[in-house]
Amino acid sequence: MSCLILFNKPYGVLSQFTDRGTPEARATLSDYIDVPGVYPAGRLDRDSEGLLILTDDGALQARISSPKHKMPKTYLAQVEGEPDEAALAALRRGVMLNDGPTRPATVCLIDPPKLWDRDPPVRYRKSVPDSWLELTITEGRNRQVRRMTAAVGYPTLRLVRWRIGGWEIGDLAPGTWREIA
Repeated sequence: MSCLILFNKPYGVLSQFTDRGTPEARATLSDYIDVPGVYPAGRLDRDSEGLLILTDDGALQARISSPKHKMPKTYLAQVEGEPDEAALAALRRGVMLNDGPTRPATVCLIDPPKLWDRDPPVRYRKSVPDSWLELTITEGRNRQVRRMTAAVGYPTLRLVRWRIGGWEIGDLAPGTWREIA
């Protein structure tokens, strides 16, 4: 029986169990999860939050993380500004990034979601409005959602992965996890 863990990765935590990148200690998965033999299926950038799946099943890990399987990943993105229909249409068609065109995304403007407070909070600027998008992609390039929103003129301020395939973060608080049977 394979182990499958849903984890709500907090902002500032690396999506790995050890930190070999810098001399100063940074938070890693080992600060939150003490289950032997599990590994993250995919990654979330240090400055992104939300759903990370860990498993001890290599085939499942590949199915979740490999772009060839086109598993949908849904993000809630707080962006600077108020995207117009042209920007949303460009995301829906796919945008050109420096590493080539993206696959089309499913995207819509949403009301601000009821999320946990982020530490540190997103910088609030009275003169610059912000908006929330729900964006689903079927690939997972490095910093892809951030690069896509920036490419259409609306930089991402906060990024929360909400769903991977049929798994959703639900009511998991940041830094907590649950095992799925």
